[in-house]
Amino acid sequence: MDEQAFALLIEPHRRALHLHCYRMLGSLHDADDALQETMLRAWKGSDRYEPHAQLGTWLHTIATNVCLTAIAHRRARPAELVEDLEHLQPYPDRLLDDLVQRETVELAFITAIQLLPPKQRAVLILRDVLEWSARETSEALGDSIAAVTSALQRARVGLAGTRPHVPAPGGRELALVKRFMTAWDAVDVDGLVALLTEDALMTMPPEGMRVASAQAIGEFFGSVPQGGRLDEIRLVRTSANRQPALAAYARDADGKHRPYGLMVLQFEGDLIAGIVGFPDPRLFERFGLPSEQA
Repeated sequence: MDEQAFALLIEPHRRALHLHCYRMLGSLHDADDALQETMLRAWKGSDRYEPHAQLGTWLHTIATNVCLTAIAHRRARPAELVEDLEHLQPYPDRLLDDLVQRETVELAFITAIQLLPPKQRAVLILRDVLEWSARETSEALGDSIAAVTSALQRARVGLAGTRPHVPAPGGRELALVKRFMTAWDAVDVDGLVALLTEDALMTMPPEGMRVASAQAIGEFFGSVPQGGRLDEIRLVRTSANRQPALAAYARDADGKHRPYGLMVLQFEGDLIAGIVGFPDPRLFERFGLPSEQA
């Protein structure tokens, strides 16, 4: 089989492999690199692929081991950087297949599994997300079934305190997002605070920032972004990790609004319980967002 024919054979698996690498690594950009390395290794090892085996399983096995190697390289850096999840990025909904379940890609889940040891993370994703058997998982990781089973049990314990987000019924999330945008445009900080749960938490993984409580978040909005001039920041609706998100465009000296950052929102009942900020303008292109707003 020549390289072009092989590329066509594995193309239908590309999107699932990219998402798998994202779950493993928590970073959109790192998932890009891992996917390319997976494709390269698959091509180089194509002569060893056995046609009776499941192609998707074979490719995911390669991708898993590529990601484990990437994590090992990442962990060679100072420990505090790893623990602060400075690599965490959101995942554009536009890259997700329709069948991807929200709880398997939600930002809280991705964040939680990044804190697991690499082997436990891999086992959890293969067993509980991809629904592989213990035998398939053990073969992919080169471990015994007993070791895989033990790692899965420990991983589940590690995630025990992570609650999946339950979407608000009847389109109330969209209504809340619109109210948030209206209050933002009006620089109505009190109105923004009223949309938050009392114990709402705002984080910014790349900078290790945590702002706890609705009141503290309000004080942040009233003083930090553009010095509190929220009307100089235009918000545009988007979606990430199967959650509502907002793209922020800050006004430049020429009057045009350019990419500033993304906010991914999490809801609890009729209020916003969490905001995760990503001050990375490079993400806008991946989300299919324009490079400026008039």
